[in-house]
Amino acid sequence: MAPHPDPSGPAGPGGDTVTDRTPAPEQEQSAARRANPGNRAADFGIDTTARTTREAITAYLRGLRGGDLGSLPALLGLAALFVLFSVLDSGGTFPSLLNLANLLQQGAGPTIIAMGLVFVLLTGEIDLAAGTASGLAAALMALHLMSDGNVLGATGTTVFVLLVAVMLAGAVLAALVRVWAGSVISLLTAVVLVIGVPANAFTVMGLAVGVGVVIGCLTGFLVARIGMPSFVVTLALFITWQGVILQLIGDGGTIALRDPLINAVANGNLSVTASWVLFVVAAGAYATVQVVRLRTRLRGGLVAPPTGLVALKIGAVVVLGGLVTFALVQDRSPGVIAIAGIPYVVPVVLVLLVLGTWVLDRTRFGGHVYAVGGNREAARRAGIDVARIRASVFVISTAFAAIGAIVYSSKIGSVNPAAGGGNTLLFAVGAAVIGGTSLFGGRGRISNAVIGGTVLATVQNGLGLLKQPAAVVFVVTGLVLLLAAGVDVASRRRAAATGR
Repeated sequence: MAPHPDPSGPAGPGGDTVTDRTPAPEQEQSAARRANPGNRAADFGIDTTARTTREAITAYLRGLRGGDLGSLPALLGLAALFVLFSVLDSGGTFPSLLNLANLLQQGAGPTIIAMGLVFVLLTGEIDLAAGTASGLAAALMALHLMSDGNVLGATGTTVFVLLVAVMLAGAVLAALVRVWAGSVISLLTAVVLVIGVPANAFTVMGLAVGVGVVIGCLTGFLVARIGMPSFVVTLALFITWQGVILQLIGDGGTIALRDPLINAVANGNLSVTASWVLFVVAAGAYATVQVVRLRTRLRGGLVAPPTGLVALKIGAVVVLGGLVTFALVQDRSPGVIAIAGIPYVVPVVLVLLVLGTWVLDRTRFGGHVYAVGGNREAARRAGIDVARIRASVFVISTAFAAIGAIVYSSKIGSVNPAAGGGNTLLFAVGAAVIGGTSLFGGRGRISNAVIGGTVLATVQNGLGLLKQPAAVVFVVTGLVLLLAAGVDVASRRRAAATGR
């Protein structure tokens, strides 16, 4: 049978309609699948176009013009600050190896707290109690160490019973929002207090983290299940935990941390050999992850960065890491006793950075965090347990805050009623925002907190070496934070205008 002519086709010379033999789009797609059956990404409209180096750079510049600035402003600001303070410090103290290592140790505590706050900020919430929560964790850590596990004897029956009751309440409330890890850790923390586990460095540091988790369970339940605004809840708890710290330590009191291992957390250094081993392991792991990710995307037919750019990125990280390691393994002591090696806080921050980045980038939980922060209602309709995600980020935040408390308490060698108060929270929030995390939710990375924390530590360290009064330090820090918030708003408006 002759093919039926297409009535929509053009007329031929004899007046007959010419059959349209152009294949339909569906036929073209079927042909493409038959020619390349392994490339299923095209069936779902995924960008599978290979990019050259020039195209990748052009796309990056287009993103910058569209408001996707990321950490670029903070990195440029950090470089400018290093140059500025190096020039202004005529004595040459700021760029010295001793001061640079000290800068890393001083800024590690607030930076770790900021890393936890990133999880909360990504969901569009705020945790104003992270500072005093870290102080409470430090206070109980110090009490447990001082009393050799007999917190009951150190606090009295009434306070002790209330502490245990709060921990048990945290376990129950965490279970109600299905944050099972928080529930288990809260129960274990209560058990440690009740049975009076003898104190050692690992026990008391674990107790501090457990206290942080308990606080996060309480905060998360009030925000996620009760529906109270996070600003109000955490502001109230900020004041509450400050009062609890005063009750535990006493107004004007101080508890010394007389444990060599705890004191070494923020003041000790790896050996020269261990420093180079850390560099090799970290650089090798980074290179492996980048290469594996590139090969996986190429095998899946997904868009991937040019191999040359990946190699350039790996090379830059290896060279930079090698230079930093080489500098830190030199003797930087002004006296007779040699001081060399990477500070212990560096691998601590690196481990938390890698772990947090993996959770946000490579797990379903991380995808849900970004989804809740981007559009809470859309996330709920997509089947995400929004309450559980919102509660979980507060648990993570206060757990990180407790780790930060261990670091900054180790740095000063004691815990006092002001622990976690004052500027601790402000600098932690500032570090996350300055690094590029948005206050509006849905955009940010753990690395933003590390970059922002380095910026703030540099500002305080540099101004201190220039012998500027505290008033100037506060003013400059506030202006830097205000500038970062302004950049965030401007970039979001630009992104909305360009449809990104």
